[in-house]
Amino acid sequence: MITLRFVGGNDTIAELIRAGSYGYWATHTEALMPEGTLLGAHFDGGVMARPRGYDADKFDREEYVQLVAIRSIEDAFHTFLRSQLGKLYDMEVIEAIAASALIGERDWRTPDSWICSELIAAALEACGWLPKLATDINHLTPRDVRLILSGRGY
Repeated sequence: MITLRFVGGNDTIAELIRAGSYGYWATHTEALMPEGTLLGAHFDGGVMARPRGYDADKFDREEYVQLVAIRSIEDAFHTFLRSQLGKLYDMEVIEAIAASALIGERDWRTPDSWICSELIAAALEACGWLPKLATDINHLTPRDVRLILSGRGY
């Protein structure tokens, strides 16, 4: 099982993401790892694994989504995420999303820095749970990831 966590908050970064996501409530997504940590990309610290409950006072809404997957896909998903530990947070994308601006030729899969939703989508592609998404997309928000999952019945 692959478990994703979607949360909504009210801090400045969350408000910027919400502004560019047509008001969708979820402003952050991350993965629940087998050892119980939450691995995701954050403005504060980039890609890190954090203990459950690290953000208990920051979010006002939470949803866990469980994706059915065979063990090899689960392992590949978690391996991809672990390989991204220490990468930077992509603040440029947040500014562009908030401004509803296109980012030109930006490829959201460029692995030097991530926002939370792009990290999760890249992991789902890398492990084969999702087919490769359209190449003309230049950024993905938590709303986009949730819509993609909804289209697959999750």
